[in-house]
Order: sequence, then C-alpha cells, then structure tokens
Amino acid sequence: MSDAETKQNRTFSDDELQDLVASTDSGGRNPTNRAVALFISGAAFAWSLFQLWIAQPQLWFGAWVPVLNSSQTRPVHLGFAILLAFLAYPAMKSSPRDRVPLLDWVFAIVGAGCAFYVFLFSRELAMTARSGLPTTPQIVIGSVGILLLLEASRRALGPALTIVGSIFLLYAYMGQGWLIPDIIEHAGLSFTAIVNAQWLDTTGVFGIPLGVSTAFVFLFVLFGAILDKAGAGNYFIQLAFAGLGALRGGPAKAAVVGSAMTGLISGSSIANVVTTGTFTIPLMKKVGFSSEKAGAVEVASSVNGQIMPPVMGAAAFLMVEFVGISYVEVIKHAFIPAVISYIALVYIVHLEALKRDMPALGAAANLGKMFLKIAIGFVVAGAAFYALIWAVGTLQSVAPAISGWIIMAAIIITYVLMVRTAAHHPDLTLDDPNSGKFTLPTVKEVFPTGLHYLLPILVLVWFLMVEMQSPAKSAFYAVAVMLSIIITQRPLKAMFRGESVGLAFRAGLIDLVDGMITGARNMIGIGVATAAAGIIVATVTKTPIGTELAGLVEMLSGGHLMIMLLLVGVFSLILGMGLPTTANYIVVSSLMASVVVQLGAQEGLIVPLIAAHLFVFYFGIMADVTPPVGLASFAAAAVSGGDPIKTGFTAFFYSMRTVALPFLFIYNPTLILYGVDLGTTAGILQAIMVFCVATVAMLLFAAATQGYFLAASRKWESAALLLVAFTLFVPGFWLDRIQPRFEELPPTELAQTFDEANVGDTIRFVVSGPAFIDGSPSELTLVHTVTEDEPATGRADAAGLFLMPEGENLYMDEPMFGTPYQQQLQGFDFYMDERVEVTSLLHPADRLPKQIFWIPALLLLALVVVMQRRRQTKPAF
Repeated sequence: MSDAETKQNRTFSDDELQDLVASTDSGGRNPTNRAVALFISGAAFAWSLFQLWIAQPQLWFGAWVPVLNSSQTRPVHLGFAILLAFLAYPAMKSSPRDRVPLLDWVFAIVGAGCAFYVFLFSRELAMTARSGLPTTPQIVIGSVGILLLLEASRRALGPALTIVGSIFLLYAYMGQGWLIPDIIEHAGLSFTAIVNAQWLDTTGVFGIPLGVSTAFVFLFVLFGAILDKAGAGNYFIQLAFAGLGALRGGPAKAAVVGSAMTGLISGSSIANVVTTGTFTIPLMKKVGFSSEKAGAVEVASSVNGQIMPPVMGAAAFLMVEFVGISYVEVIKHAFIPAVISYIALVYIVHLEALKRDMPALGAAANLGKMFLKIAIGFVVAGAAFYALIWAVGTLQSVAPAISGWIIMAAIIITYVLMVRTAAHHPDLTLDDPNSGKFTLPTVKEVFPTGLHYLLPILVLVWFLMVEMQSPAKSAFYAVAVMLSIIITQRPLKAMFRGESVGLAFRAGLIDLVDGMITGARNMIGIGVATAAAGIIVATVTKTPIGTELAGLVEMLSGGHLMIMLLLVGVFSLILGMGLPTTANYIVVSSLMASVVVQLGAQEGLIVPLIAAHLFVFYFGIMADVTPPVGLASFAAAAVSGGDPIKTGFTAFFYSMRTVALPFLFIYNPTLILYGVDLGTTAGILQAIMVFCVATVAMLLFAAATQGYFLAASRKWESAALLLVAFTLFVPGFWLDRIQPRFEELPPTELAQTFDEANVGDTIRFVVSGPAFIDGSPSELTLVHTVTEDEPATGRADAAGLFLMPEGENLYMDEPMFGTPYQQQLQGFDFYMDERVEVTSLLHPADRLPKQIFWIPALLLLALVVVMQRRRQTKPAF
C-alpha cells in the first residue's frame, strides 16, 4: 500500500478528531500563552453573558441601564464574532496555532472596533449616514469593516462566502459588463452608497440575518452547548444503543436515532458525526458494515439532525423572519418530512443488514416490535403532555395568583427527585467500541440516569408550543433551567451519594464556564456567516437582481417549474460546497424562493412560500454530504479510516430520500401540513393520515432505492415500488391527467365571485398581458383567500384591484399602490397599447377524490409482495 493510501485509510485519534471539530466549528488555534488563552476564553464568556443579558425578558435593569434596541445589539454581537474569528482561526493552514500573530491582533481589534463603532455612534449614524449623508470617516470605517468581515468569513468558513460576497459587491458597483446578463444590468451604485447600505445602515451587514443570529440563534447554540457539557449527549447516545443495539445492524440504527437526539444539542453536522461516530462507526464495522458505509450512515444521520424539530439550526429562525410566520408554524411544516426521513433511514440500514445477513450485538430483537414500542411511547408521552397542559390550565384558572410559584416548586421537586434517581445508578460509561468485548447497555440501566436532561427540553417546547412565546424568550427560559441544572446536578448527586459536595459544586461551576465558552466559540462561524450573507441580501434589495432574476431563471428553465427546481437544487449544492448551511440558505432563499413561487403560479400551481424556503433549506443541508467537498463525509472518514469520497457518495445515496422530499412537498404541500388546521379534530385526523401514508411511501421509496424489499428486488419491482411511493405521495398527479382541476367561468364574474365567497374560500383567476421588461406576452395565476377583515361587498376594490369590464372582457388597471396585488402584478406593463386582462376565472371542478389512485397503487404493491414472498429467505423485520 502506498504512503498516500496508508494516510488516507488510517483512523484518527480522539485528540485529532476533536481538533478537526475545533478547526471547523470553534477555531483551531490553541495558544500556549496562558494570558492569551484566558483572554480568548474571557471574550467568549463575556459574549455569552451579553447575550443572556439582552435576552432577559423582564428588563428589570431598565431603570438603571438603558435597554438596547436591535440596531445596537447587532453590532456588539458582530464585534465579538469578528474579534474571536481573528483570534481563534489561523489565517492559513501553515499559520501558527499555538500563538496569535501581531497582524491577527490588529485585524481583531480593528474589525471589532468597526462593528462597535456602529453601536457607540448609532445616534450620529441615524442623523447622517442613515439619512443619506454619510461622512468621510464613516465611509472609511465602513470600508475597513466590510473588508475585515470578508476576511473573517474566509478564515472561519472558507473562501466561498467571501468570494460570493465580493462578486455581489462588484455587481452592485459596476452594474454592467460582459459577464452581467442584460436582464439584471443597472447603472451601478457609487462606492459611498454601497458602503452606506452595507455597513452603516441597518439593511446590509446589520440586517435581518445578523438580527436573527443575535436574537435567536445564539441562545439555542448556547443551550445545546451547556446541555452537552452537562452530559446529555452521552445520555442520548447510550439510550439509542440500549434501545436499538440488539437489532440487526443495531449500531447503525443507534447511530441514526442517536444523531436525531443529539441534533437537539448540536447545530453542527461535523460535531455530530464525531460525537456519535466515535462510538457508532467502530461498532457498525464490527457487525459487517464497510468503513465507507459505516461512515456514510453516520453522515446521513448527523446531517439530518438539522431538520429535526424543535431545534432545527439557524436557518429555521431565519425562515421565521423571511416567511413571516411563527416558529411554531415552521416546526409544524417541518415535522412530518423530518420524522419520516429518519424512519426511512432506520429502514435503509435495516435493509443493508438484511442484505448482508449482519448479526446483532447480543440477542437479536425485532424491528417491528421496536417500532410498536416507540409508537406506544409517543402516544403515552403525548397523553402525559396533554394531561400536563390540562393540569396547568386548571391550576391557573383556580389559583392564578399563586400558580406560578406552585409550578416552579413542582419543577424543583421533580428535578431533585430525578437527580436522586440518577444518583442511585452509576454514571454512564460506554465500553470501548474498538475493544474485543462490548456489552450493550439496557434501557433499564440508562433511562433513569438522565431524566433531568429532559426538563429544559420540556421547558423549551412548553414555552414555544403551549405558551406561544417567541423563540428568544423560550430559549432564554430553557437556558436558565439548563444553567441551574449544570451547577446543581453534581452537588445533588454528591449529597445523595454521601460524597464531597464542595468539590462537586466546584466541578459544576467549571462545567458552566466551559459550556458558556463553548457555546460562544461555536457561534463564531454563524455570527460571521449571517453578517457576510447580509451583503448578498442588501445587494438583492438595492439592485434589479432581486426583481428581475425571475425572468432570468424562467428563461434558463424554459418556464418549466421542475427544471427550475432542479436548477435551484444544483445551485444550492454547488454553493454549499463552500458555504455553511446557514449562509447557503440565506443566499439561495434571497435569490430563489420567491422565484419558485412566481414560476409555480405561472404554471397554475400554488407553491406556498414556506415550501419554497424548506426546499432551499433541505438542499443546503445536503451540501454537507455531497462530494467532493462535503465536510461531514471527511469527518466520518477520519473516524472510520475509509475513503472520504466513497463515503460521501454512499452518504448521498443514503440521503436520496432527503433529496426527493423537497420536490414532493412542492407539488403536494399537504405533506408539510400546509392548510391543515391542527386546532380541530378533523385537522388532527388529517395530519395523522398524512403522516401514516407518507411514512409508508417513504419506506417503499427507500426499499426501491436499496434494491431490496422482502428479498433482493428485480429492476421492474424497484420501478414498481417507486411508482407506488410516488402515487401515495402525490395522487393528484394522476387525477390531473384525466380530469381538469378547474372549470372556467366568465372572467366578468370575478367581482361577483369575490363578494359571494365565504370566509376561508379561495378564488383563482388568470391574468395575462405584456411583461414590464420587454413587452412579451406573460401570464400569471393568482389566488385570493377571503379573510374576516374584508367587507361583505366590494371586496375586489378593497383588495386594490381596478377591474374594468367591457362586454365579455375584463381588463385591469394598475392595482392600488402598497397592496399585495401591486407586488404580485408588478411584472406587467399597464401602460402599453396591449392591455392587461383577466382571461380566466377558475372554479374547482367536481371530480373524483384523488385518493382513488391509491387503490391501483396498493394492488401493484400487493403484486410485488406476492412475487418477493416466494423468494424471501429472511424475516422482513
């Protein structure tokens, strides 16, 4: 074997793996000078304290200390991020990692100073730069700040975001050139205008993405870091092994479930791979997985941790701002795709185990029975949660004055009892997975030892979904509970075990400080990424690229939504090779999400904006897997000793279900529970039906792509399974082929239809006319949903529509400025000789239920089952 192959296929030590995580997530520099190391740790700790201070919802300090607004907190947030980026991340691979060079100190101080300037002089900026009158010193400070931000981005995230941001800045400045398509050309912005918009105003670097990082993301990352430092990560991994390790290919199944649970506490797919993979990958290899397949299972599991509610990474909080819905709504829409994706991955590794007749670790268990136990557990947990909601509601109605104190006392007593239970069991340790002997833990041994870790998660879910509080407030209370736990769990255990309480209390304080520092260092990349991505967002709003990109994409895709979705997916994957998920999501959603909606409308398909954003989000996540740059695949290969490129391709193949899901919920938004009211019994029953059908369909999709169902599949059987899965997911596709979705009514009845519709009804009509850009014929399908705020009559006028009936034709004038229709119809030219006209009024046709196509699909599935049963040699589960 050559030296290169030996190096490529060797496994890494624990220290090397932790260094790999640090290099990508928190900075790989570890100064030997104690004063410098303390300064970096102190700055990180101060950043965490600042974030907790501004998140404190009661604002008790308002009488003594001014309360900061968002335009003041964002610069401080970025100042800490830039300072730590230059101190923690070396400039080059060859740069020293045991000390901070003088130039890095200069960059760190100047870069942080440029950000803090925006905080310190916010009042002066409001009267000068933000009023369109920036001074020369302000322009100089802004210019230096932008350059140092891009350099900090290069260090923390690699060159991709720096290059993309620079290209957008050049486009904003030049406006025209042989590389710039005519459709997005503009006159070019002045250097002063660009710096003013990007650094001195509140719409560029200090815009919405950085605001989300400041208000929401930091608290959730800090919550995860402290939860992990307290021992929850190890608890979740061991619980997964205890529950699933005895199944065929059990370590792989444990990797999937363990990664789903650790996704709650880690926003980094690379850290997730190393944390769980250190245990799971050697055990997967022990039961028969190759190095590449073991690494690929861990990658596919860990990357999907970012789509798992209730904590879904920074991009989910950005969706709240970009889409304009609550975080609870985001969780609702993301829940079913995330859960069925993980269920399908468990099934994929089960099929791998069946194909290769892999043994179990210990006495073999049955996957079907395990799924049944988990389902029963979810039902019991759900019933207990609803009972808790009822009990708290009753208490608040009976004794509102003291209910808060009673609830707090109940939480404290419950926590102490949980820690007491944990103290009566030995602390969790897992056998060395590389040793010859490995003993599986049991659920009975593991479950009681970490029940108290569920309390802060319960608090988070409670405030998010029951109290309907903001993500920031919910995260603050969850962090507050977690801070109490990490300080007190060691002393309480020591007290119950008769050990030294003082030493345990000191260890708890050390855990607290380490967790605060780790949380802040894990935020460096996200803080810098959201700030740098703000450059792209501001350029989109200040130049024609935001409004005219739809025309360019439509031209490239030939007006076909599916082709455009493929282009968007490929664009996300290419960008994601160098951008982290958050930055990738910001860039692509800013450019493409509204375009997906517009092009869908032109095809008569109403694509919800949240579906378009989730589409971009899913493909951004996939970039962590995709060769040749998928960092998670390289991290897994470092653990397994396998080839990173082969690991990446195998992980991508395992993740095909994650690639397919976005296309499915674009064409069938019910899959993301769009339009499903979970506040009614009918809505809940519909959601359960959607979940069950989608789960079956996704399992069949997994079986088809793996070439194994009850037995090894023939090609026609795999094709049949794919067809059945598609039909279960999108039955309306076949119905549309034989029956039209709508019948046409005379367009002159549009105003009457508006007035006769009931609240909640939708009205669909088609508008055609000359395009604003070049006067070419253009067509757009619009959908109006009647709301309670609309008047009983004259609804079309109230909506801002100016309708002009002439005989059998219905023409339109430009809609009222500031109305949604003015935005939707801005692509039409209302001042040309050819007039804008309502050409169709579409009424839902009376047709067969789309679910009727499930019948032939299930019959085809039955045929495949019968054929494979004849060849089946192993139990299906």
